[in-house]
Amino acid sequence: MPILSMGLIAAGLAAVVWGLTAAHRLARPWDILAALAVLGGLVSALMGTLLAVVPGFFQ
Repeated sequence: MPILSMGLIAAGLAAVVWGLTAAHRLARPWDILAALAVLGGLVSALMGTLLAVVPGFFQ
């Protein structure tokens, strides 16, 4: 289970970094997708952190 939580944290942080830079770089309709990627990355990173700290939280 720790590998899954580390993967969620890494993927979430990567999505946040990409989304923050892309939201300012992309044209008008596409920046919304980048902002949603930031939101999804934040949720993913927080869920991964929660799974790493409290392993049986969702059971």
